[in-house]
Amino acid sequence: MDEFFGRMSRFQGQVFPAKQALYEQLAKDGQSPKALMISCADSRVVPEMIMQAEPGELFVCRNAGNIVPPFSQANGGVSSAVEYAVVALGVRDIIVCGHSDCGAMKAFSNPEALEKMPNVAAWLRHAHAAHSVVCNAYPQPMSDHDHTHALALENVVAQINHLRTHPSVAAALAQGDLRLHGWFFEIEAGEILALDGETGAFSPVREGADLPFAVGPTQRRAYDQFPAAQAMAAE
Repeated sequence: MDEFFGRMSRFQGQVFPAKQALYEQLAKDGQSPKALMISCADSRVVPEMIMQAEPGELFVCRNAGNIVPPFSQANGGVSSAVEYAVVALGVRDIIVCGHSDCGAMKAFSNPEALEKMPNVAAWLRHAHAAHSVVCNAYPQPMSDHDHTHALALENVVAQINHLRTHPSVAAALAQGDLRLHGWFFEIEAGEILALDGETGAFSPVREGADLPFAVGPTQRRAYDQFPAAQAMAAE
């Protein structure tokens, strides 16, 4: 810890003075982050560094396996963060970001490693849909490396699907006020892959190219398709 104390001293003495006006403004006016990023708690994945975000720009929620539990009445940290970001902060973008060499995904290939971590094992049940996809829809056999990589990618897709079950997210999507992004950080290459919701494929993010969405900002009301609703709209 000694080196961290030294870094904190450098922050206070060297970094903060250059950002003091920004911090004072944030303390006075509050935060208005542009996006919520749900990422893995892995120490190698630092959302603010990846996004090159300034203080106040990015609302971050990190946990083992970048999990988003499906909505339920039971309170949870991720669900609360999602609801607060959408309803209170009005974020227009939510990013679920997985990564290569994910220890949480490796656990599916080595379940005995979780025998002494029952809470982690219970948490990872929210990734079982992704595990089922890889085991049943991918060519077999797969190496442990390929299995983990495929599972980490499919887990991003699964968590996007879970995210859509949250009432605040569902409402914002239907109003066209929210976009969902599925990202994957290749640690060894420093590369971001983005999920295209139309094709279901991940592709590298390139400067100047259009950024694909997992779920785009399209207004949608199922009732609008009924003749009665169309007639009412025409009146």
